[in-house]
Amino acid sequence: MNARRLFVAALAAFAAVLPAGLTVAAAPELPVLRIGFQKAAANLVIVKQQRLLEQRLPNTKVQWLEFPAGPQLLEALSVGALEFGLTGDSPPVFAQSAGKDLLYVGAEPSKPLSSAVLVPADSKLRTLADLKGKRVAFQKGSSAHFLILRALDRANLKWADITPIYLPPADARAAFEKGAVDAWAIWDPFYAATELSIKPRVLANGVGLSGNNSFYLASRPFVEQHPQALKVLFDALTEADAYVQANRKEAAQLISDFSGLNLATVHLFVSRRPPSPVGPLGPRIIADQQRVADTFVRLGLIPKPVNVSDIVWQPGRPVPTVASR
Repeated sequence: MNARRLFVAALAAFAAVLPAGLTVAAAPELPVLRIGFQKAAANLVIVKQQRLLEQRLPNTKVQWLEFPAGPQLLEALSVGALEFGLTGDSPPVFAQSAGKDLLYVGAEPSKPLSSAVLVPADSKLRTLADLKGKRVAFQKGSSAHFLILRALDRANLKWADITPIYLPPADARAAFEKGAVDAWAIWDPFYAATELSIKPRVLANGVGLSGNNSFYLASRPFVEQHPQALKVLFDALTEADAYVQANRKEAAQLISDFSGLNLATVHLFVSRRPPSPVGPLGPRIIADQQRVADTFVRLGLIPKPVNVSDIVWQPGRPVPTVASR
């Protein structure tokens, strides 16, 4: 509840710095809004299915592009193929370190129950320490990448103690089911789908390891030219979240209809989501994200250090001009 109040306060502050009398009709100059999302982006999916942006931006054509994971989405964002998108914690760190020009514009509260390190049900691995010498699959540069790093820290293992197998979610699941890897770090809804279908064992979820934060990022031209559209987006996303919280059955059906995921999978992954209103980044979540970046730097997994706050946009302030340090 504290997180929700913080986000509501942030949204109120956002509204206060916008020009008096601004309405959604003030953005007719935005002809197309391209949004990148993943299957787990519950708020975005509800916004799409209920056409909440079309209601707020009647002069804008909204296009929706689905991606298997955050790194691919941010690559599209950085080359101008998107204006706005949602990822987990690690993809923006890799993008910033690589000099990609994009901006953090919003965030949702953490969802530590929504990611896990899985092993087959009959695996001899019982603790995180048992990962030593094992093949561990995950999407490189994803939130699962950071989860694995934190899991190794907890087990007093080094990065060199495992063999990382970099695979996108669909390929990782295939490798996991065939026994080609010993463990798999993954997030919802892939986690929920696997949990229900093949009953793996959970070595650890994100609790105490990773907040599994979700971030909204945008292209620099979009933020510079259409800052008012960000409030429209945040309002629509927060309305969508309220709908999900109050109407779980109906929301699950909408998500299932769009994503092709079965209802049981959707119900499970939605049940692990806390209330997730959307607002600008506050100091605490920026500090959390800096710890993610520092962890990758410490292990030499990104090409150069980054200062997360360099690319954090805040309403009422100049758009950041430094992509990375």
